[in-house]
Amino acid sequence: MAYEIEDIRTSQEIFYYLLEHHEIHEETEGRLYQAYAEDDQIQMLVKSQGEIAASSVERYGNVIYLIPREENSFLGFSKAQLKAALCRSGGTDKDYFLSQFVILTLLVEFYDGQGSSSKSRDFLRVGELQNGISAYLKAGAESSEAEQAEHGLAFANMCEAYEALRSDEKGSKAKTTKEGFLHHILKFLEKQGLIEYVEEDEMIQTTKKLDNFMDWNLLNQNHYLRVRQVLGAEVEQ
Repeated sequence: MAYEIEDIRTSQEIFYYLLEHHEIHEETEGRLYQAYAEDDQIQMLVKSQGEIAASSVERYGNVIYLIPREENSFLGFSKAQLKAALCRSGGTDKDYFLSQFVILTLLVEFYDGQGSSSKSRDFLRVGELQNGISAYLKAGAESSEAEQAEHGLAFANMCEAYEALRSDEKGSKAKTTKEGFLHHILKFLEKQGLIEYVEEDEMIQTTKKLDNFMDWNLLNQNHYLRVRQVLGAEVEQ
């Protein structure tokens, strides 16, 4: 298929903007947004560039996103980078998997995979999240080894990592405390534009960016049921 040189140039402009900003909003970058949304050839060229860069280019509502694939540590994060950002100094794989479990728990608390929007609440208190983490870890650790192997989660190891973190009611920000460990994960998610973390009120809210991802891509009904089963939560029929 032959492409017009102007279409190629526009697609490169769109992709470069995505590399720099990771998203294109219709209200602020209307020309680029309209070119992508209304011209199939330009859209195909942009998506092709995304494929080469081990990423997906997706339009959700009035925003176009560049989404690095899981193995893409150039545009995204490697496991080592995430461990350094989220876990205590010298953190082990147990600490890393616990950090991912915390994020998974947060998503389940906010989204239920039902109706026209998967979002089920507007805000979450930090204390509620902490209680949810403890409850899910306890339920998982009490399940059989066969069940844990089936779900692919070593609850005993994550429980061990969680209990190794001391509690500090004074609100310590140290990653060696439960409160500090959670704080750094929330600040990381806020930096990525996925949540709003109001520290003085100990309140968490999701952003439109995360809502879009969950509604359009991550949390279809099959994914929702899988996540709920992994956490050992009851699923309403």
